[in-house]
Amino acid sequence: MLATATNEETEMNHDDALEQLSHIARERAFGRHVGSDRLIQVGLDALMAAVESPSLAMLAGLLRSEEPEAPALFDQVLEELGLLFQPPADPRAAKWAMAYWIAGQIADGSLDPATGTHLIWADVAYDLNYPEELRPLVSCALNLDGWDESWGVSVEALKEEAIEAAEQLLSKQPPGEQRD
Repeated sequence: MLATATNEETEMNHDDALEQLSHIARERAFGRHVGSDRLIQVGLDALMAAVESPSLAMLAGLLRSEEPEAPALFDQVLEELGLLFQPPADPRAAKWAMAYWIAGQIADGSLDPATGTHLIWADVAYDLNYPEELRPLVSCALNLDGWDESWGVSVEALKEEAIEAAEQLLSKQPPGEQRD
């Protein structure tokens, strides 16, 4: 019975599969490492969710010895589905796009606030010379990273503060850069 419950939890529908493909596309476009095994699994999940693409079955069926082919096949699948994502060519604009993308994940609950604020602190804010707009998120990252029970505030409260900081950043996002 436990195995059935686990299968039901991991089973995804067509829209979930497309969202997962799009998410991985953005991760890779923003320079995050995504292993070939994960690309193949995402392809398999999409295939099982009835996503249709000429190259999807090839991606999903790659053997361990064929893993080096996964990134190119994954990109081909994205192109076929119209999900290919290119961050802005300007490095600063790309970092801002990444900050908004991460903040969106923190705000919608798909990314743990401690992980997300740490990514903004380590991968974005430093490169942008710690702009004022990102300081609340960097502060949340530092608080979550260094939290101690003696502080008299719960980790949950700090995470809620991080969610609010992410929502605040998103509310100030220029209209032309709204995330999808």
